[in-house]
Amino acid sequence: PVFGDGKNMFRRFTSVTCVIEHRPKPYYLLAVDYSSNTMEDIVKTIASALGPGKIKKKEEEFKNYYYYFCFYKIMEIESMMVNLRMEGVYLKELLSINWLCESGLVDNIELVVEEYRQTRGLLPIRLCVLGPPAVGKSTVTKQICEHYKLHHITLKETISETITQLEDTVMNADPEADNEDSAAEAQEQLNSLKDSMEQNGGLLDDQLLVKVIKDKLMSNPCRNQGFVLDGFPKTYDQAKELFSEEHESEDGPSQISSYSKKITPEFVMCLDASDAFLKDRVMNLPERLVQEHSYEQEHFLQRLARYREKNTEDETVINYFDELDITPLYLEITSSDEPDCLLLMQKICDTVGKPRNYGPSSQEVEEEARRKTEEKMRKEAQERAQEEQKEEEETRQRAARWEEWTKGLEEVRRQEEELLEAQSVPMRNYLMEQVMPTVTQGLIECCMAHPQDPVDFLAEYLFKNNPFDY
Repeated sequence: PVFGDGKNMFRRFTSVTCVIEHRPKPYYLLAVDYSSNTMEDIVKTIASALGPGKIKKKEEEFKNYYYYFCFYKIMEIESMMVNLRMEGVYLKELLSINWLCESGLVDNIELVVEEYRQTRGLLPIRLCVLGPPAVGKSTVTKQICEHYKLHHITLKETISETITQLEDTVMNADPEADNEDSAAEAQEQLNSLKDSMEQNGGLLDDQLLVKVIKDKLMSNPCRNQGFVLDGFPKTYDQAKELFSEEHESEDGPSQISSYSKKITPEFVMCLDASDAFLKDRVMNLPERLVQEHSYEQEHFLQRLARYREKNTEDETVINYFDELDITPLYLEITSSDEPDCLLLMQKICDTVGKPRNYGPSSQEVEEEARRKTEEKMRKEAQERAQEEQKEEEETRQRAARWEEWTKGLEEVRRQEEELLEAQSVPMRNYLMEQVMPTVTQGLIECCMAHPQDPVDFLAEYLFKNNPFDY
């Protein structure tokens, strides 16, 4: 945003350290560059170098100071409204210094941006992921982009985005806009893309395809943050044309020289898997994904055969990167299980290194802390639920074992009683038939006689009345 009307002059003061051998007449020396840039010029230049190039003036909103007191300090608000017209008169005359950006920030924005990147370590990460169809390039690419905050570059999305942007440029042409591509040029390029797609069955020819991808890689987001190329380039010629740097020759037409360091990948990941594994993976994919990626059996087998054929030639994409001393990282895919995927990402992260960005913002840090807290609470609740479930299961098992043991004990007792009962029947029968009648009669006689020694009386009675005494 541009606060105010943007017409106020901004002068860039420079920190100068120089040994003064002779004391000058003026006591104060003004070290200021020799530019005459307004705040609007500076903001627009920064937006073009680091952003989409668009700015928005906030003239009416900025008049309401009370609204901005919530977000800015008074000194910050005043600094945005400063209007300085200064000139360093004595500096060049008195000091012999090597001025880095003498013409100002606007003219030297690329130098300042590069210095800013190098100082803060905000260097873009450029990767290229190659491999046969259905090997998992898009899945790996998405994981890399999520981890390193990079832009995911696919052919389909890039072509669609380019066509949409060209159509928008043609429909909303602004005569006062200071863009390189006019509406006529956008219309011409749009017609070329559509004609090529009509002639090639919905596909672009290599020349236009490479141009579309190259324009995308040269955009500010890709140049500033980095990107991951998903499955492109596919041939040696495509790679050479895509990453080569063009320069204007004296004869007129542009010529291709060495590779462009601005868009050439630093890291190349080459995924591979056996044909049997790839066929099995495609057969197990949902029908929706099969239709989306054109993995019908006949079509997929043709694509796989073309890929194998291209990678057995003398000039392949890998050969091109080898010529640039970019060693690919070969990754063999043998499983779709989560542990294997995590191990694969670990290898990639070890190769690429740490992210080269600002890191998470304060909001992202708070969100991550909140997410970790919620995850911790969820795990603790899950562990408590599992512990309670375990205790309930153990209690239920103990009750079941106790009930089973009780039933078993009762059964043992019943069996013992039945055994004792069965063993005592003959003895009871013997006593009732052979012993008890005589003993009972003897006891009756004893009771009737009332002898002084009942035991002796009973014994004598039994001897006299023994039924087996023959």
